[in-house]
Amino acid sequence: MTQTEVPAEQRRSLLIKPQQVQTESVPVPVPGPDQVLIEIAAVGICGSDVHYFEHGRIGDFVVREPLVLGHEASGVIRGVGSAVTDRQVGQRVALEPQETCGHCTQCQAGRYNLCPDVQFYATPPVDGAFAEYVVLNAGRAHPIPDSLSDEAGALIEPLAVGVAANKKAAVEPGDRVLVTGAGPVGLLAAGVARARGGWVAVSDTNDYRLQVAADRGADAIIHAGAGSAREQQGEFDVILECSGAAPAVLGAFDAAAPAARVVLIGMGAASMELPVGLIQNRELWVTGVFRYANCYPAAIALAAEGAVDLDALVTARFGIDEVADALTALRRDPHTLKPVVYPSR
Repeated sequence: MTQTEVPAEQRRSLLIKPQQVQTESVPVPVPGPDQVLIEIAAVGICGSDVHYFEHGRIGDFVVREPLVLGHEASGVIRGVGSAVTDRQVGQRVALEPQETCGHCTQCQAGRYNLCPDVQFYATPPVDGAFAEYVVLNAGRAHPIPDSLSDEAGALIEPLAVGVAANKKAAVEPGDRVLVTGAGPVGLLAAGVARARGGWVAVSDTNDYRLQVAADRGADAIIHAGAGSAREQQGEFDVILECSGAAPAVLGAFDAAAPAARVVLIGMGAASMELPVGLIQNRELWVTGVFRYANCYPAAIALAAEGAVDLDALVTARFGIDEVADALTALRRDPHTLKPVVYPSR
């Protein structure tokens, strides 16, 4: 293993039980042959982190023992394993926070996000990135240019979700795209759709977030409480549903043009009724997105080119001892979009 001098111990934030986190000191991990040791620079707060903090579970994923949260991360490589030849100490990287088996049917088909043995950061029982140091498979540590800030490097992760959704929907120049839900993922999905040449409308019930969408270049904004999307802006070729809320999902189907592509991104109810007759009669193409696969290079390129602004999403900054404050920032301030934790500062 090759590495720069690193301390023997590090600090990390641990979720002990719902609504209780504490900082502890533990040994710095040692990278395996195919791994790199990364000093974490910045970690974005995701809705899943907040949900685990508040409720201790998401569906079947239950926090049964102390867990390190955080999976939207960037950092600097401080050590490389003995078998690593294409990463160097000192490289700045965006972390693709998942390890997969590499040999199952899904991995071999390029759909490694669907690997049955996937280990994803901050998903019980796998620890995440609210720590000063982590180890990760070298191939999942994606180099980023110096033009990108640490915050932007961390937000490559949610941007990759937007890239995956747009790829699934095959957004093309001239497509009319409706994005339902103007949270960070919705705003990023809208940005990717515009970068691909789509005409993009963003729908939400939150006036502040709709204004953010407009400021970020949305071609139209739709207040969901002022009538249906179809009534306000007509039919759409592509629906990117980012809210997970049943009314938004049903409204999205109503606004779909014949042969439209509907991609379900937001995580909401485990099940809900869908308008099967409408889907059949309009020959709608309906699918879901589960994270991403092979999307980080495109996401990094979009951010580096300035096609999608990541830095502007950051609304609050916290240290490793302030993780509880970061996780409750939205509860205290409805204008919060993306709090960021800086473990090494």
